[in-house]
Amino acid sequence: MTRGVFYAGIVVTGLIFLTGAWQRRWIADDGLIVLRTVRNLLAGNGPVFNAGERVETNTSAAWTYIVYAFSWLSDARLEYVVLTISLTLSVAAIVLAMLGAGRLWGRSGIGSGSALLLPAGALVYIAVPPARDYASSGLESCLVIFWLALLWVLLLRWATADRPSLTSILVVSFVAGLGPLVRPEMVLVSVLVLALVFLAPQRKWTVRAAMVAVAGILPVGYQIWRMGYYALPYPNTAVAKDAAGAKWGQGFAYLWNLAGPYVLWLPLAILLVGAIVLARLTTAKAATQPKAKDRSPRAVWTRVQAELRSPRFVVGLFLFSGLLLTVYALRVGGDFMHGRMLLPQLFIFLLPVAVVPVPVPTAFRASADTRSGNMAIFGVAVVVWLSTVVWASLVAFTGGSAAGTTIGKSGIVDERAFYALNTGHEHPIRASDYLDYPRMRAMIRTIDDNPNGGLLINTPSFMYWDLVPPPEPIPPGGAGHTVYFLNLGMTSMNVGLDVRVLDQMGLAYPLAAHTDRLEDGRIGHDKNLYADWVIADLAMVDMHPWMPAYFDEEWVDEAQVAVMCPETQALITSYRSELTFDRWKQNFKRALEFADYRIDRVPKYEIQRCHLTPPVATNGN
Repeated sequence: MTRGVFYAGIVVTGLIFLTGAWQRRWIADDGLIVLRTVRNLLAGNGPVFNAGERVETNTSAAWTYIVYAFSWLSDARLEYVVLTISLTLSVAAIVLAMLGAGRLWGRSGIGSGSALLLPAGALVYIAVPPARDYASSGLESCLVIFWLALLWVLLLRWATADRPSLTSILVVSFVAGLGPLVRPEMVLVSVLVLALVFLAPQRKWTVRAAMVAVAGILPVGYQIWRMGYYALPYPNTAVAKDAAGAKWGQGFAYLWNLAGPYVLWLPLAILLVGAIVLARLTTAKAATQPKAKDRSPRAVWTRVQAELRSPRFVVGLFLFSGLLLTVYALRVGGDFMHGRMLLPQLFIFLLPVAVVPVPVPTAFRASADTRSGNMAIFGVAVVVWLSTVVWASLVAFTGGSAAGTTIGKSGIVDERAFYALNTGHEHPIRASDYLDYPRMRAMIRTIDDNPNGGLLINTPSFMYWDLVPPPEPIPPGGAGHTVYFLNLGMTSMNVGLDVRVLDQMGLAYPLAAHTDRLEDGRIGHDKNLYADWVIADLAMVDMHPWMPAYFDEEWVDEAQVAVMCPETQALITSYRSELTFDRWKQNFKRALEFADYRIDRVPKYEIQRCHLTPPVATNGN
């Protein structure tokens, strides 16, 4: 009976999550960015955003290639492929989390046969609106929590086995090694898990050598390839968003933006206290082990090693990794998307209590010595479970997200509601749904009306774009179009692969990515390269009246000089030149240097920084 209730709880919780995620289904603009890279892969242009420019615009390498693989296999519409994968991995993550927690409590003794394992922490996670939003967003959030849940189950199986097999050790090592490919900061979890398994007692030293090889084969191989191909040691998104920068104040504002409105601290506190009490009561009931008397260093190390391979140490490791990830998220300032960057941490903290044990009445038919202990466990478990269910019900059924649909001072917004409101589609999933976003149809019309090509610059009006024409003579078929706009996903997925799409923040445009962060800019959008640079970089017409009147010819002239800085030209060459073996070697050697390189967004100051000769002033003639 108890086993049936456990599995029924998993099924019901998974179905509730799937239903909630489906009701809030959408694909984010940033999710469409991934699909642009997939389109280029399918077209044979390589893992790039714009053909001919080797820029890694997706933070998760694993997510990019998973979507590509299923798109290639199914030949289905990309939006539907990514929606299916996202929902599947999200629900699978919840299932694995509950299976792992069930194994944890079952091994403790309290959940083995005499108690019902009921959903608790899993309900907390799926009740939070952002968790349901990002279950279908097309972003890697689903993959991150799935990877964490899979690692959780595998590590608990390893920790509770009488003698772990070589296969189980290598499987744990391989999955743990995937962390930096799932998302770069997940390397924190990977290192902790691999260190745990590596230091635990092993039969032979060759096992540890095999662990290192299996864990490193994909991430190390990809890292070597990335540095030669992209000329960076990490995705370009980390450069664009200055992932090593610090914005602590914004980070704490981001934390409260999630925890405060939902009173999220309440179920976390209840579950934490409940889990500690239940664990202590269980320990008190368990038979005590004789204390070791040998205090020699070798004996102490042996006992420490034995303790490493234990469920409680696995729990401690995950909680510590969640804490580290939280500190990292706070340091970088969180994100502009409500809740998104803290979902993996929340998921980790809830893993040990994804289910909680509640003793069944028959368990009270025991001797007088144990009856009081059973009653104590029962009382704590019921209070914890009921409190969790009540909180989850209130949060899940009181409407949408606590974040607003307008971008305020904090810069944080409910992305799903924002795009639903501004596209007029309750569920914006297809790229074509985003054509109803301001400026999108005007962009398509401008491209169609100018077959010679040119640079499209958005204007305050939603009805038209300004176009900076290419210089004559115009080659047959036109000189090609370039769109300079912040919203890369909807823009790039509604135009052909022959249209170059760049952004002033730098996700797809290294020149912008390598500018300094604006101190008071909106989080996640705190870089903004002036369009004068693009005119100079792409050699568009730089004079009035062909160039829009609000451009200063002197600024454009200065940008033309500034972009010729030798270090800047080396950066441009690293991703635009033909990829020969010599180019790959140069990129690999200079990847760390390019990662640290920064330019000044004001052309005049960049000329001074680079010790270049300023252009001769024309005085408007």
